[in-house]
Amino acid sequence: MLTGWRRTVYKSKGYQFFLKVAKRMYRFYSLRILYPSIYRKHAKGKIDSRKVVFIEVRMPEISDSFELIYNELNENYNYKLHTHYLRMGFTGWREYERLCKAMVADVATAKYVFLNDASNVLSCLKLRKGTVVTQLWHACGAFKKFGMSTAELKFGDDRRTLKKYPYHGNYTNVTVSAPEVAWAYEEAMMLSPEDHIVKPVGVSRTDIFFDAARKEKAYEKLYKEFPNARGKKVILYAPTFRGRVSSAKTPDKFDMHMMHAELGDKYVMLFKHHPFVKELPVIDERFSDFAKDVTDTMTIEDLLFVSDICISDYSSLVFEYSLFEKPMVFFAYDFDDYMDWRGFYYRYDEFVPGPICESGYQVMDYIKHIDTRFDQEHVKKFKEKYMSACDGHATERIIRLTMGDTLEKMRLSEN
Repeated sequence: MLTGWRRTVYKSKGYQFFLKVAKRMYRFYSLRILYPSIYRKHAKGKIDSRKVVFIEVRMPEISDSFELIYNELNENYNYKLHTHYLRMGFTGWREYERLCKAMVADVATAKYVFLNDASNVLSCLKLRKGTVVTQLWHACGAFKKFGMSTAELKFGDDRRTLKKYPYHGNYTNVTVSAPEVAWAYEEAMMLSPEDHIVKPVGVSRTDIFFDAARKEKAYEKLYKEFPNARGKKVILYAPTFRGRVSSAKTPDKFDMHMMHAELGDKYVMLFKHHPFVKELPVIDERFSDFAKDVTDTMTIEDLLFVSDICISDYSSLVFEYSLFEKPMVFFAYDFDDYMDWRGFYYRYDEFVPGPICESGYQVMDYIKHIDTRFDQEHVKKFKEKYMSACDGHATERIIRLTMGDTLEKMRLSEN
């Protein structure tokens, strides 16, 4: 922590102006000179028709967006799978640069590249013909605005900067959950509808929700993790983060004494905070028989399996949860602030498939009377509109879309 005169200098307008200029110069150097030159150097070699590169922009391991595709290619095909974890926003700039250099050099001879997030590093390259880039994205549907759609909002860069240093470039395919949402991805990624890059073939990770064995294992894990859940209904609270990725915060607005007193006889409550959040709220020990934070111990997929009610706010997980046709509650206590910060592709109050609550009391009251208030038909229509391509076979379609006619030649022999 900076103290004394160092803190005074750091906070001075002159030093902050210097930092701003230095960041601009480094961005120009790295995206216009450094990474393109590394790519050109390594692109002198031939494209390896067996090389598949998976790029995790932020996560430290293969995430759910990649998992099923990675496993399928690894177990049943003769491809060479490479992974890169860039840790954008989670590591220092020197380490980030080192990781990006290695990724760029590897991509230079790759036939196939998979992404699940925005990358201005990959987008700054002039990729050679023959490399196929498939953007899986990390969210279903189209909820919160991103990319060029946030150009006029607090969350995003300005329009000029996004055009100069695009985060969405070089895509061959962008896979989405339904035809209805294609327009939003084209807007955010600055893609022309005439190019047909956005393809509604489904979202790979949703295939697991059609797996009965996975559902059974999810319940086993729940009861092992939280024995008190046995014999009770499960409320999942899974909010999105607030602020920027590097300093993400999570909501902590529930009156746990009230929730415990009013719902504790029939329900337990599980908390799953966004993976970008570093400091998690602590649940008071007095409510340990009712509430548990499972952010670090259970996956969101397992939690969607086992929950009977989902409380969220602006998170895209509601698209996946709609596949189960179960009740959803939207705790949007800070809607006006979030609207100014990020914005939505659809009008929020007409879009969400459940009640919008401004207080924890309203959430609790809806759950107490859920048997008479839940409109399942509303959720079904939502699912059919925004998740129509998610039928348990998206992974198969995405792999075939990306690899094309050469796929069968790479299949491993069963002998």
